[in-house]
Amino acid sequence: MALKIRLSRGGAKKRPYYRIVVADSRKPRDGRFIERIGTYNPMLEKDSPDRVVLDIERAKHWLSHGATPSDRVAGFLGNAEVIPMPAQRQSPKKSLPKAKAQERLQEAANAAEAAAEAAKAAAEAPPEEAPPEEAPVEEAPVEEVAAEEAPAEEAPAEEAVAEEETKE
Repeated sequence: MALKIRLSRGGAKKRPYYRIVVADSRKPRDGRFIERIGTYNPMLEKDSPDRVVLDIERAKHWLSHGATPSDRVAGFLGNAEVIPMPAQRQSPKKSLPKAKAQERLQEAANAAEAAAEAAKAAAEAPPEEAPPEEAPVEEAPVEEVAAEEAPAEEAPAEEAVAEEETKE
């Protein structure tokens, strides 16, 4: 018989409460179990001592008889230093970005790396000589520019008037 140390759900709707049980792996989650060895109340704060209550002696007994803990129970047993702490995945593979998004992230990382290398190379390179500064161009006063443009605008108007008089 394959034994599992796993959680069996109890509690009301939206208010979970779990029993840590030793059960046959072929039985349903909330079905018949061999022995109850603890409780887990996720509604309590993480640092609360009553969040996980575990009979460590019975857990050691069932582990010695070949029971395998589920991932969550293995974490509880690892925190209680009954077994070595298992490696925990940070996020499931389903939550990873898809292929195109991963390509875009890789391209962005490569571009940032290239920019950092260029900045580093520019900082290490000896400074180039700056081109000599050109002498500032003297600007004509605004009044003089306006006076020069005004006759140029009036001249075509005078020519148009002169043309009309010659036609008549």
